[in-house]
Amino acid sequence: MHKFSVSITRDFEADTAEEAALLMYQYLTREPAPLSYTATDETKNITRLTLDREKADEFAGVDHTADPGNW
Repeated sequence: MHKFSVSITRDFEADTAEEAALLMYQYLTREPAPLSYTATDETKNITRLTLDREKADEFAGVDHTADPGNW
């Protein structure tokens, strides 16, 4: 199993970094989950991807921890 750091980028106008973080938090609690991501693996390879909402929602609805391959 590989380790990835997954990031999203959203631009906000704010007076402080804390306010920008709070605006991001507000966005994440009120809007649908974002679909565009950047994933960086342990060797620092960067992949930019955009998910299909329908497929992402289907994946999110399944408990993948129950898969023996994840143990």
